[in-house]
Amino acid sequence: MTRGRQFRQNSEGTLVECSMRYRRFGRTELPMPVFSCGGMRYQFSWQDVNPSTIPAENQRNLEATIRRALALGITHIETARGYGTSEIQLGKILPRLPREKLIVQTKVGPRPTAKEFRETLETSLRNLQLDYIDLLAIHGLNLPEHLEQVLRPGGCLDVAREWQASGKIRFIGFSTHGSLEVIRQAIASDVFDYVNLHWYYINQQNWPAILDAQARDMGVFIISPADKGGMLYKPPQRLVELCAPLSPMVFNDLFCLSHPQVHTLSIGAARPSDFDEHLKALELLDQAGEILPPILARLEQAAIDRLGEDWYHTWHEGLPDYRHTPGEVNIPVILWLWNLVQAYDLLDYARMRYNLLGNGGHWFPGANAARIKDLDLGPCLRHSPHRQKIPRILQAAHDLLSGTPRQRLSQS
Repeated sequence: MTRGRQFRQNSEGTLVECSMRYRRFGRTELPMPVFSCGGMRYQFSWQDVNPSTIPAENQRNLEATIRRALALGITHIETARGYGTSEIQLGKILPRLPREKLIVQTKVGPRPTAKEFRETLETSLRNLQLDYIDLLAIHGLNLPEHLEQVLRPGGCLDVAREWQASGKIRFIGFSTHGSLEVIRQAIASDVFDYVNLHWYYINQQNWPAILDAQARDMGVFIISPADKGGMLYKPPQRLVELCAPLSPMVFNDLFCLSHPQVHTLSIGAARPSDFDEHLKALELLDQAGEILPPILARLEQAAIDRLGEDWYHTWHEGLPDYRHTPGEVNIPVILWLWNLVQAYDLLDYARMRYNLLGNGGHWFPGANAARIKDLDLGPCLRHSPHRQKIPRILQAAHDLLSGTPRQRLSQS
């Protein structure tokens, strides 16, 4: 890991040194800052709009956020075609910045035909107003059919390789909200240089995929640790107390970055000040081995105290995939959310995620437990040590978490 000397203002307005850390981003050899500037929260609209309708104040805020990131040594600017006006707004500032100091990434979803994929790529590059992008991710590689669209002869990957050969793309990766099985299959194809995936303290199921990526010398980018990692910008008091003396956000950053297999965490900054809390983790990274163990032990014991030791260690065993469950009820996700509420009072987070079930498409698949009383779950739960009580927990979870159906931000 390397460092770069930067300076930031503390809460008193005094300049203090902020040593950004950089990690080799796998076989790309790029010096990746351990924090990336994600582009899904500072844009004006989640839908494409006429650029002339973008308010000047919104554009000024975006540009101030990018300049703050660069001043801190956060050289990786990440966006996506699916982030509405994010690309086109970045295209107004990126050409005015030193290109050689930037690592620019955009993401384009797989398409059924090479023609559609090429047209979307052309739109992204035109929006960004750049001659090339450093990193292209196939966005939302969530289902086996997405992987097939990418890998088949004449598919999306062939188009991306053409662009790579012409110098318009340097490296190709993929982003995913998919199952561990799909992620590992994509990594095993050995055609990608890096992966964007979910992995946090509260959701560590993708760890085997991270180890797979390490074995193939791929870069590892963690998606949205502050939001998808528990809405840590507004944590419940119980979690605040359990993570002390760190804030939950700094704890989660430190937890993720204490694993050298992880190269960068995305900060979805909506304003320049959104970097501030994350920066505290940099100053503690060398002491992670001393700071984290007591917090981790406290978090585990708190969960055991509320959930019971047997459930804590075995709740996930023998659970069916939602595709093999009556009504496609996503039992593993619902029980996971139930556990987070019981153990850590993460009620707002659990409600937000629960109400995406049935509304989030392949980004958050499966159904909630609204119809649980009408379904016979006995056969699909036959391998679970908790098959007798799981239906009752699913009903209790629905009663607690159900509310207004939610959509992903990009659908709103």
